[in-house]
Amino acid sequence: MSRYGEIQAVLFDLDGTLIDSAPDLGAAADRMRTSRGLSSLPLADYRPMAGAGARGMIGVAFGLVPEHPDFGALREEFFANYEACLNERTQVFDGVATLIGELDSRGLRWGVVTNKMARFTDPITRAMPLFATAATVISGDTTPHAKPHPAPLLEAARRLGVAPERCLYVGDDARDIVAGKAAGMITVAATYGYLGVEGDVQSWQPHAVIDFPDQLLNLLEAA
Repeated sequence: MSRYGEIQAVLFDLDGTLIDSAPDLGAAADRMRTSRGLSSLPLADYRPMAGAGARGMIGVAFGLVPEHPDFGALREEFFANYEACLNERTQVFDGVATLIGELDSRGLRWGVVTNKMARFTDPITRAMPLFATAATVISGDTTPHAKPHPAPLLEAARRLGVAPERCLYVGDDARDIVAGKAAGMITVAATYGYLGVEGDVQSWQPHAVIDFPDQLLNLLEAA
């Protein structure tokens, strides 16, 4: 039996893996531009950096890095804007609902491990029917460390009562793969999400790569 046949739980990153939150993230950042009399930027500019959260959005909107003295204030403004619109345009990626339904029907427990803070994660997951069957949701501030540290993934496994090596973790960023491997989990890179400007998935060396959500089922069925 392959390692996939030993899987008892599937964990997912949130943004760019289960949900497409780029439209709301981009809108929150773009509102900062237009409120200052700057021109609006297209969503296509924001989308590749959506997985980087405030850092990515502020970088696109203003070309600033976290080390800039104005970054802290801009980040708080971005957070306030995002909190006000986080469920307006965000949707589940095509194929994800079918995937989750199949995991549920097979009796495989599943959950979320994201670097998004709970102040944003909780309202989103409460509002979207997809997450009704999630067995655990770990946010970026649930443990003292965020990904790429393995602590959030290990906490998810602990809450599920499943050994880390019996968990599979799916994400669309290099830090997801780093964290998953450090936690001893099987890692799967999702190319349909937000790959950013350094989206060389093979260089992350995941255990597998999927281009569509339902391809995860193919991995599990090949066990």
